[in-house]
Amino acid sequence: MTQATFFVLTALADQPRHGYGILREVEDLSGGEVRLRVGTLYGVLDRLTADALIVLDREEVQQGRLRRYYRLTDDGMRALTAEAERMAAGASAAQQRIAEGRRAPERPVTPPATGLGLAGGLA
Repeated sequence: MTQATFFVLTALADQPRHGYGILREVEDLSGGEVRLRVGTLYGVLDRLTADALIVLDREEVQQGRLRRYYRLTDDGMRALTAEAERMAAGASAAQQRIAEGRRAPERPVTPPATGLGLAGGLA
């Protein structure tokens, strides 16, 4: 799952949102790290709709402009949950390795072998 897809699904986890609302929510959720372009957002929404992970919830006209609200489907919630669990497990494994690396004594660095007997080297 791409980062954009993950954040769009996350933005829709608690309530239906329209395109601009999704853009703002993604930026907030990511601490400003992810700023989707409009074209990217609608590409993601099209793919998620085709995959039945989101559906059109309703359309509203506000100030003469049509707003389409999207919401997660049950499959979308399952996909988001699975991805969040996968990412949490990966982060946990990384933190464990980092902690183990800090406790491990440093190993001396062995210089690489040079000269005779290496493929492509001197014979």
